[in-house]
Amino acid sequence: MASDLDIARAASLRPIGDIAAAAGIPAEALIPYGRHKGKVDAGFIRSLEDRPDGALVLVAGISPTPAGEGKTTTSIGLGDALRAAGARTMIALREPSLGPCFGQKGGATGGGRAQIGPMEEINLHFTGDFHAITSANNLLAALLDNHVYWGNELGIDPRRIAFRRAIDMNDRALRQTVLGLGDGANGAAREQKFDITVASEVMAIFCLARDLDDLQRRLARIVVAERRDGSAVTPADLKAVGAMAALLRDALQPNLVQTLEGTPALVHGGPFANIAHGCNSVIATRTALKLADIVVTEAGFGADLGGEKFLDIKCRQAGLAPSCAVVVATIRALKMHAGVAKADLGAENPGAVARGAANLRRHVAAMRAFGLPVIVAINGFVTDTEAERETLRTALDEDGGARVCFCTHWADGSAGAADLAQAVMEAIAAKSARFAPLYPDDMKLPHKLRTIAQRIYGADDIELSPLAAKRLARFEAQGYGHLPVCVAKTQYSFTADPDRRGAPTGFTLPVRDARLSAGAGFVVALAGDIMTMPGLPRIPAAEAIGLDADGAIHGLF
Repeated sequence: MASDLDIARAASLRPIGDIAAAAGIPAEALIPYGRHKGKVDAGFIRSLEDRPDGALVLVAGISPTPAGEGKTTTSIGLGDALRAAGARTMIALREPSLGPCFGQKGGATGGGRAQIGPMEEINLHFTGDFHAITSANNLLAALLDNHVYWGNELGIDPRRIAFRRAIDMNDRALRQTVLGLGDGANGAAREQKFDITVASEVMAIFCLARDLDDLQRRLARIVVAERRDGSAVTPADLKAVGAMAALLRDALQPNLVQTLEGTPALVHGGPFANIAHGCNSVIATRTALKLADIVVTEAGFGADLGGEKFLDIKCRQAGLAPSCAVVVATIRALKMHAGVAKADLGAENPGAVARGAANLRRHVAAMRAFGLPVIVAINGFVTDTEAERETLRTALDEDGGARVCFCTHWADGSAGAADLAQAVMEAIAAKSARFAPLYPDDMKLPHKLRTIAQRIYGADDIELSPLAAKRLARFEAQGYGHLPVCVAKTQYSFTADPDRRGAPTGFTLPVRDARLSAGAGFVVALAGDIMTMPGLPRIPAAEAIGLDADGAIHGLF
């Protein structure tokens, strides 16, 4: 069977200028990066402001498993199918992080015949956006330490430096480090923690900013440290905003690529949804909405994580209102949520499908809690049987029913998602969405956390550590109580325990710490043992990646 990389290489991509023209982007507004990718000029984007918005479709998933779900693949297949049905369609996705590419998860360009290309370039350096974000982040860190070294005119308390350096790589050795060792020329020694770039506040700001001016306002609000009197120190105090914005200026323009079937796709920004808000950039989404009648976008991981954050954080800040949500699952993954071992997933097991469907139903309920009509997309495998599909239909009927579409877009491209596209178009035409965030701005931070845990995860309650409770209270006293909450927790379970699959009940969500992301505009609550710097697995994917005799990359997936 051909691999995703084989299929991607066999495809004939169109010149990026042709894709831009089909999307309504004039040649003078396209900044080419080679033959098959380009950036959309910021001036052209500003000229679109008075155009009406198209309909926004959010694609989320169930709790991920090693069996695979295919959320990005489904987003791409749906976009192709909508375009094949005659709808003016664009796709808005996140950029891949190098950490998963060389770690365990792999790339983020879809799979089979539902891919975006050029696959290898997107999954590796692409147009350099993540390098720019990493550089801007670390420039700020360097300026902060340099200020302290040269006399500390701002009176920064070195014990209260909160800002972290970042790198776009899984590297557990950087979770806790010491800087400034050696003589005094290296600065004062202190502890320093690294985040993976996609979990950094600069990445979150990059993705939530509406334009370059908003980017600079948000950068200026980052709380990097405190003075000895407890007052905040920001990049504005350090005179760092201009230089950071200069590094980010070109990166802030969204990237245009295409699917293997020629559907335009804006791929821009890429925070993780388990430790950040997990959505592509506001600029890319809003640009797509001005250019297309239907925009398909995705939120990272499950509907409980990326989906909730997309709706409570991104939509709240950007004024977006989706027309419907699609929740993606596979029958294989549902069996795994019922406790079936990965090696046994190919055997027919309707009983396991029925039990595992509880996870899917809770994710469907999560999207309905925001007032959205929900369509279930089952990403098909050749091992799926009719008995298992019928069992799933019955299981979903238990909660008032959800329209289920069985899809084969991995193998068949747009034709394999035609039923899903029809269901989405009907949901948009019905105009039944009554979108509203889960909680109001003026709710107390602990109550916002409790609302998410109870209504989305199915928890009985939350348990705040003394440190988390103290920090949340302090954030409220400092005037940040109106911000939404971004929960950082394992993506594999509704609980903080990654081994509790399915739809657990009778649990409490433990929150060990909290961080303020004043520039991004949210408060991060860290639940359980979640890390903001992932580690590599025992056998990293990097070990299988290399070049052949002709210099072509192999092993990338």
